Amino acid sequence: MTYVTLGSTGIRVPKNGFGALPIQRISKEEAVSLLRRAYEGGIRFFDTARAYTDSEEKVGAAFAGMRDKLYIATKAPRFTVEAFWEDLETSLRTLGTDYVDLYQFHNPSFCPKPGDGTGLYEAMLEAKAQGKIRHIGITNHRLGVAREAIASGLYETLQFPFSYLASDKERALVEGCREKNMGFIAMKALAGGTITNSAAAYAYLARFENVLPIWGVQRERELEEFLSYGENPPELTGALEAEIEKDRRELAGSFCRGCGYCMPCPQGIEINQCARMSLMIRRAPTQSWLEPDWQEKMERITACLHCGQCSSRCPYGLDTPALLEENLRDYREVLAGKPL
Repeated sequence: MTYVTLGSTGIRVPKNGFGALPIQRISKEEAVSLLRRAYEGGIRFFDTARAYTDSEEKVGAAFAGMRDKLYIATKAPRFTVEAFWEDLETSLRTLGTDYVDLYQFHNPSFCPKPGDGTGLYEAMLEAKAQGKIRHIGITNHRLGVAREAIASGLYETLQFPFSYLASDKERALVEGCREKNMGFIAMKALAGGTITNSAAAYAYLARFENVLPIWGVQRERELEEFLSYGENPPELTGALEAEIEKDRRELAGSFCRGCGYCMPCPQGIEINQCARMSLMIRRAPTQSWLEPDWQEKMERITACLHCGQCSSRCPYGLDTPALLEENLRDYREVLAGKPL
């Protein structure tokens, strides 16, 4: 089994992390079973967030009585000092623990620093002094904020989207973290579900010795794939490299990663799925996306106000209304029996 050390934190875990966002979509009983199976299979790093509805509660229930046997990371979703302390106390209570191994600012639009007037970084330091958190991290989707966090020397980890669809700019972040002895946690290693070959995704990330991927899973069969790679890691063969290159060609340019920061939509459009429907139809079994409930969701695009809220919140700078319209056109063609 391959291990990775998260920079200066000294946290050393198998190169297989568990991203606990998707478990908010399954029952508590199913989630607890899945989390315990992940632990039994060798996973020791579990990443959740206060913003993931009941994810923290499920993580806490799964690991009651075994806190010292694993690492838990969670995130601060709000950016005032009062909210910081409220959210931290709620996370500790919900997780059933008196400390968090890694506490991360959750996708802030700026890089919190001492003396910036917000008091947020000072609150992090105080929480660490009190023993409520052990290490300080930051997550983001914005290259500028990520670069600033690395350059600041203030953070022990950076969590950022990273997969084989990454550009040289994202790869430079990984190298920057390595040079600064800063842990790099790769979220969206399957690019929000658009990468369908988990072996290729795993083999690619294995090339980066300082990267810990956290796989977002909600089904046991998905989990078992990644657990099997821990014992028998796939090699980046010519066949896998060819598949990676094919995906890069198909997914080049502007595409929705499904991160959801564009939400909510005032018209009730499920933007983070509808804006990438063409990709999902091409790359996943089609029929489930063509059921009446999804037809109704896609037709809501016609109610778009072009208010610009979604575009202004997109960390990738996408023209979201234009993407929605393009995906609706493709969707209607598929319904009419025309191939994409």
